[in-house]
Amino acid sequence: MNLGYKGGRREQMEKEIIRIGLAGFGTVGTGLARIILENQDWIKRRVGKKLLISRVLVRDLNKVRTFIPGPEARFTDNPDDLLSDPDIDIIVELIGGIEVPYTIITKALKQGKSVVTANKALLALKGNELFELAAQNKAGLYYEASVAGGVPIVQTLKESLAGNKIKSITGILNGTANFILSEMTLKGLDFEDALARAQEKGYAEADPTLDIEGLDAAHKLTILIRLAHGQDYPFDSLPIEGISKVQAIDISLAGEFGYTLKLIARVKEKSGYLQAGVFPVLLPEDHILAKVDGPFNSILLYGNAVGPIMLYGQGAGELPTGSAVLADIMALARDNSEPNNTGFLEPCLPRARILDPELTVYEHYFRFTVLDRPGVLSALSGVMGEYNISIAQAVQKTNPAGGSVPVVFLTHKAQLKDVYAALKEINSFSFVTAPTVHYRILT
Repeated sequence: MNLGYKGGRREQMEKEIIRIGLAGFGTVGTGLARIILENQDWIKRRVGKKLLISRVLVRDLNKVRTFIPGPEARFTDNPDDLLSDPDIDIIVELIGGIEVPYTIITKALKQGKSVVTANKALLALKGNELFELAAQNKAGLYYEASVAGGVPIVQTLKESLAGNKIKSITGILNGTANFILSEMTLKGLDFEDALARAQEKGYAEADPTLDIEGLDAAHKLTILIRLAHGQDYPFDSLPIEGISKVQAIDISLAGEFGYTLKLIARVKEKSGYLQAGVFPVLLPEDHILAKVDGPFNSILLYGNAVGPIMLYGQGAGELPTGSAVLADIMALARDNSEPNNTGFLEPCLPRARILDPELTVYEHYFRFTVLDRPGVLSALSGVMGEYNISIAQAVQKTNPAGGSVPVVFLTHKAQLKDVYAALKEINSFSFVTAPTVHYRILT
């Protein structure tokens, strides 16, 4: 049986066993195999078929395995063993990275084999190409686990909210970054100590760059933009800022004003253009996303018919992510129609109409580090006025020992281009002793 959508589809669907070729047997692969074994009877009630992992691609055949997917599973270190096996119906790619998964997925799709993947980076960079290839070969390319782990956002956008025009998505899409910021907020830790704690708990990798620099969240946002807006927003055009430069003093000062700092991924439609990006922002403490702490993901979206909806749950982990992968496998096993890969009829989505990021408008937080002397506040506010930035609140902290002091401005709404121009001028002043810290405020 081949769960592509070529000839003989109806006859193929009558088989009682769906054979899976699993590429990757790490945390998520193991979780998937456990769920399939433990929930086999339940799965059969749902789809009328038995799921069987028949081949498993691993890097090291000599590694001792504490868990085996089943008596019929055969391990291999050769990807062609999965691709050349005519009995395998679905390829599940859980390796990660770009080159090897790209090769496996493209070869599988060309054979008309459907693919399930959790590879957000590959989909962000090569998604349009892969969706077009899947359509050409009438194969499924499903990817629920690529965004927010066990949170069912992909299927929600493809199916449940398909009749809505999505006006905005605002999400916490990286549990590692959210855990770090939560530790800094709730326990007063600095960034380095919070990161070390995340690594101790297994929430952060030894090299946490993808998480703390916003790249992981940006990969996921790229996928959500396609699903929500039917447009391809190139990953390399997406503004991305991480949290590695966040300081405890700004979290504390923001708290005094009633704000919480979070790493947010956001897309908003305005006048036919998309404004999107990943960046740390200040949220009012009563904002629903401000209350999401620890290694959790949450997505707040607005549809023009349904209004606001929030999804919340574990964004990673063996069983939550394995659950999302399994949902895609079951959807492919059950469905006897054309695959719903992009959520739209077009296999290749048009390029997004992108609003220049510098034209986006927010309220803003500034922390200036300045010498404590007369005329400083007047000079700072004067530059702000020159660039059409209206100050809502201003607070200067004192330093009994003399030297530099922090000055905080909260502003009304202003364009980023004016903010950047003002900062360039202010940072050149001789009384400014450290680069100004700036965050957007979402209300």
